[in-house]
Amino acid sequence: MPFGAGTNLVASIGDGAILKIFPSLLRDQFLSERTTLRLMFRRLADVTTPELLYEGERDGWSYLIMTRLDGDPASEVWPQLDEPDKQHMLRQLGRLIADVQRVPAGELLALGPSWSDFLQAQFAACRDRHQRLGLPSPLLDELDDLLQEAAAILPRDPSPVILTGEYIPENFLVAPDGRGWRLSGLFDFGDVMAGFGEYDLLGPSAFMAAGHRGRVRALFEGYGLTPGEITWQFKRRLLALMLLHRASDPVRHICIPDWPSKVRSFDELQALVWPD
Repeated sequence: MPFGAGTNLVASIGDGAILKIFPSLLRDQFLSERTTLRLMFRRLADVTTPELLYEGERDGWSYLIMTRLDGDPASEVWPQLDEPDKQHMLRQLGRLIADVQRVPAGELLALGPSWSDFLQAQFAACRDRHQRLGLPSPLLDELDDLLQEAAAILPRDPSPVILTGEYIPENFLVAPDGRGWRLSGLFDFGDVMAGFGEYDLLGPSAFMAAGHRGRVRALFEGYGLTPGEITWQFKRRLLALMLLHRASDPVRHICIPDWPSKVRSFDELQALVWPD
């Protein structure tokens, strides 16, 4: 049975197994997924990742067979949660991100790109990307100044940690427990790389926290940040990373209704997405 979402063909093949097939032009995703599955299996205390069972190649196509995880798609559960449960889930998600980043990056470091090379490529393409995707004119007018600022505040050679880039409801599973719902499974590692840890706070910030003060606080607390660490400068780094993210598309990805009509500057956007 094939699954509908995703870049690659993913199918259930019975007996609790999943087949994922990668075309030759996405071989880098195959390598990232394979390496991350090996690194992550049984390394997280509270959340399960798939076990890699088999791998192979045929006619230029690569494939992985892995165990199927138990749980419900978070993308189906999240919209139904009340506000306290959403904050509870975001606190768990922040903790999960921190737990993943404590796993040594190991073989991922050899796959690339390096964080420095990744940033350089993202800086080079940033203006054209956001102009094409329709970033509101007041923000586009400020973009060059923000990128200059970002070049000064973002580390080029941080201690590299595992980054999935995609801590969004489509990529994890949940299960009911006595407090409501708990994170139970994490999957889809084709875009994993190693780099600056704060980068992985962006998916939950844009797709899930959505400018709610309590949700933002829960995410950051789960990640292990103290109130004194959640500074304007920290949020400025997040804003810069949001615009440089591999999948950056603020108009469509910031889940705050009609947000472009509410801001006229990047300062206002920062305050809207990460309120004090």
